[in-house]
Amino acid sequence: MAAGPGMELGRLEYLQALVTEFQVTDSQEAKEQVLANLANFAYDPKNYEYLRQLQVLDLFLDTLTEDSETLVEFAIGGLCNLCLDKTNKDYILEANGVEPVINCLSSSNEETVMSAVTTLMYLTTPQSRQQTTALPVVECMLRFSLSANRRLSNLATVFLEDYCTPPQVEEARSLSKHTAVGIPLPKD
Repeated sequence: MAAGPGMELGRLEYLQALVTEFQVTDSQEAKEQVLANLANFAYDPKNYEYLRQLQVLDLFLDTLTEDSETLVEFAIGGLCNLCLDKTNKDYILEANGVEPVINCLSSSNEETVMSAVTTLMYLTTPQSRQQTTALPVVECMLRFSLSANRRLSNLATVFLEDYCTPPQVEEARSLSKHTAVGIPLPKD
């Protein structure tokens, strides 16, 4: 059955209800469930305009600095889903979203780290490359590429091979021989 105009209005109203619930609830569990739902809705391009209208990108970006690892996991997952869209990508870049995404690389939550690496890939443009492939990020990816976690090591290897230049990787390798990076590997 094709979705008519009423269905679209229903979608916007439902998403608005989720955003409102996130903002007004005092229950951590409810916040986590709502944010997980919003991150899932962020996967569908049909929802992009509604999510922009409801400022969900800002909600996700703001949530990256929360103390709750679960909220951060869902927020970075939502951003990862949204940033494939050029308008969303541009918004995240203009909102200085790269730095909080980079900060997620130090999470002990594997899914948060995986989403952060993927998000950095999606956010890389000729204009943002200097920030998304900054030396500390490349050093971190070198460490992740050595992880026993195959998902993480494979993703980090793709990042290094497809988004970094050989001189960047070499510089990071030479520096990492002499310094402790300090970003712990996520727990399995």
